[in-house]
Amino acid sequence: MKNRGLGQSSLAGTRGRIIDLIRRSRISTTEIAEQLDLTYNAVRAHLASLERDGLIRRAGLRRGETRPSAVYELAPGVDDALSRAYMPFASQLVRTLAERLPERELAETMRDVGRRLAGEWPRPGGPLAQRVEAASALLQELGSPNELERTDGVVRIRAFGCLLAAAVHGQPHVCRAMESLLEELIGTPVKECCDRGERPRCCFEIAVPPGAD
Repeated sequence: MKNRGLGQSSLAGTRGRIIDLIRRSRISTTEIAEQLDLTYNAVRAHLASLERDGLIRRAGLRRGETRPSAVYELAPGVDDALSRAYMPFASQLVRTLAERLPERELAETMRDVGRRLAGEWPRPGGPLAQRVEAASALLQELGSPNELERTDGVVRIRAFGCLLAAAVHGQPHVCRAMESLLEELIGTPVKECCDRGERPRCCFEIAVPPGAD
């Protein structure tokens, strides 16, 4: 999965203004330059960077006064990634489910969510250590920097924050979903040991069988 680079640098300044124009409709380099009062070459440089980051793509050619020019559109999935509504929605959804479902049913529902999420990515192969590293890399790609801690018979994926902090609210149910996701990807039992305090942090524990690499 390509890193889309949807950090603040993608949404601020000239890059953000260009993305806003492209979200409205397909648009050419010349049209962007005219609307933002920039030089053609400056816009080309920004477009090349945005295309390289996987945020936009070329969507064909448009006839110009002298020659056809490329027009651009958002890459698939970027509009969703730019939305700020998902986390508040997820937060309220989890709260509503927690109020209406019995504890056991809620826990199983969230585990099922995790198993379904795992289907979005290919399962890594190789020995257990390699699969754990692949899961750690996936969390990193999703926006959760983490490190692997190895002790006798146990590997922990310990993150420096929480991917879904706004939806957790001290409840373990969302953590159960991520636990199930990692179990599906790694192919072995995973136990969440998350810190759900004032500053939530993800943590997942994997038992290493004797003799496993």
